[in-house]
Amino acid sequence: MKTVLVTGAKGFLGKNLCVAFKRRSDVELIEFDIDSPPELLEEGLSKADAIIHLAGVNRPERVEEFTEGNFDLTRQICDTLQRLDRRPFLLLSSSMQALLDNPYGVSKRQAEEEVFAFGEKTGARIAVFRLPGVFGKWCRPNYNSVVATFCHNIARDLPIKISDPSNEIELVYIDDVVRAFMDVLDGVPPIAEGKFCRVQPSHRITLGALADQIHSFRESRVSLAVPDVGDPFVHALYATYISYLPSDAFAYALTQRTDPRGELAELLKSPHIGQIFVSRTRPGITRGHHYHDTKVEKFVVLEGDAVIRFRHILGGDVIEYPVSGREFRVVDIPPGYTYSIENVGPNDLIVLFWADEIFNPEIPDTFSLPV
Repeated sequence: MKTVLVTGAKGFLGKNLCVAFKRRSDVELIEFDIDSPPELLEEGLSKADAIIHLAGVNRPERVEEFTEGNFDLTRQICDTLQRLDRRPFLLLSSSMQALLDNPYGVSKRQAEEEVFAFGEKTGARIAVFRLPGVFGKWCRPNYNSVVATFCHNIARDLPIKISDPSNEIELVYIDDVVRAFMDVLDGVPPIAEGKFCRVQPSHRITLGALADQIHSFRESRVSLAVPDVGDPFVHALYATYISYLPSDAFAYALTQRTDPRGELAELLKSPHIGQIFVSRTRPGITRGHHYHDTKVEKFVVLEGDAVIRFRHILGGDVIEYPVSGREFRVVDIPPGYTYSIENVGPNDLIVLFWADEIFNPEIPDTFSLPV
């Protein structure tokens, strides 16, 4: 069991990191934030095996607060550890803006130098991460995160401002930051860039492309087009966008096509995964009686009882597959076989089916032929 003190525990990084620590059975967590009793900091420093120093100031009311919140607090931590003759592992979360010569950058750079000096004086293990923009769930919108602001506003159909769409930014995802911090804590050698630690992967994107991507997430509820979640950045950004949905907007309706046979609704589609539909069919009704040259489909009965029948289009016997919602059984629909699905139960039949391509009305690859 190791004791870990996290400063800035109620901030964006802190909340995500502390939740991850609380899932571990080998960590006793001490959470310190600006509203914590001052004595909690010294108590934590007196017994912590590791200190993750996240606390800082980035948008103060007074310019002096940059120094007070970034440098002075870091110096207080290092001085207290030396007074207590303690050498725990110390990780500092800094910013790429430490390269700048503005008050914020100077205060972050001074904090870095204080931690490096502490390591040199005491021999304690240290790690200083210079982070670019961090994005993910729970970041405060309309503050200092463009991703949080874009996600929050676009999810609510509010306007966003972009002064220069071609401006390129570097981003890292919160889960990758948390993982990197935990790995270093656990003794995994960090990705180094000189004397600083880096989080990988990092992603570069223009503000215009970022806005377009997030707008496409909102529009996907209408288009039903699934984002390319195989791309690590799109996967992380989509998760971030969904986390900013208003609590009364988690659900949305699908467009249903209705006829006397029942209902059919498209669920989602993507060039990478094809198309997924769900259908409801009345008792005694048969759907299908067509075949495909190339298109492949898969059927799963979710509720009800049915018989799926096949016949090779060049001739042969009819093949029957009884299927039921009582067992989730996938039936492949091979090209070159005409097929049908009949609801043989007393209640509505609900079927989920997948096609390996998005339906193209110009080339439907669907030809009528009775089974």
